Amino acid sequence: MNAAVETDLNDLVSRIPNGAKLAVPKDTSGAAMAATRLLVRRGVRDLHLVCVPVGGLQADLLIGAGCVTTVETSAVSLGEFGPAPRFSDAVRRGTIKILDATCPAIYAGLQAAEKGLPFMPLRGIIGSDILAQRDDWRVIDNPFQPGDKIVALAAIRPDVALFHAALADRFGNVFIGRDRELMTLAHAARATLVTVEEISDDDLLDDDARSGATIPALYITALAHAVRGAAPLQFHDQYNDDEAVLGRYAALAQSHDGFLQFIAEWPGAEAMPISTIV
Repeated sequence: MNAAVETDLNDLVSRIPNGAKLAVPKDTSGAAMAATRLLVRRGVRDLHLVCVPVGGLQADLLIGAGCVTTVETSAVSLGEFGPAPRFSDAVRRGTIKILDATCPAIYAGLQAAEKGLPFMPLRGIIGSDILAQRDDWRVIDNPFQPGDKIVALAAIRPDVALFHAALADRFGNVFIGRDRELMTLAHAARATLVTVEEISDDDLLDDDARSGATIPALYITALAHAVRGAAPLQFHDQYNDDEAVLGRYAALAQSHDGFLQFIAEWPGAEAMPISTIV
């Protein structure tokens, strides 16, 4: 089995090109925020952002920084901190394209790519208004029961999956615990980039207690050590939301100038080229 490349955070982020279809998990499932900060700093552009299945702070930061042209998601929200302000502003101004979806539809599209299929059928969308917004979805007859309608959803094949995990080993295997959607992401994407809290010398696939929740190195392109790599978001039982930072973001990001102020103050954002954020 080929080992993933163990690298530093800057190199990891450099592997995400302009125009990539970038898939990220929901904020509570390991958002790679340290990597996101560097993406904003670099000024990546024209991303097709797939939020699996919803977006939060990570998505709002990338949208506010002008990194995103298309968002495929079932929602973008800051949760208890309110609506996602830069996403909401971009929708009002029409500066991003929205591919509206549902949580099951996002997962179904990724599962199709995971299995090498062109589409995945899903029934629950029939009768909803969302079908009118997605001309790339098709209502077809069940081939085994004519007259029984199902929706065919095109496969979602990300160029890059990016997420944060608790642990990897020196062989490139990544432990994801209960966040099983990360396994689907890694299977579906052409490349998978991971930041981790810790790198162990032990082979995780030899550990009966953890091997079932470990993504084999075969599916990991590169990984980087990033302690508190999901902060200011909560990461399982290792650290909590930094409510002061999240509250300040929610307040400042109501305006573009306030968003720029937050980016300049964001820990680790030294030498951020503010002029590149439009």
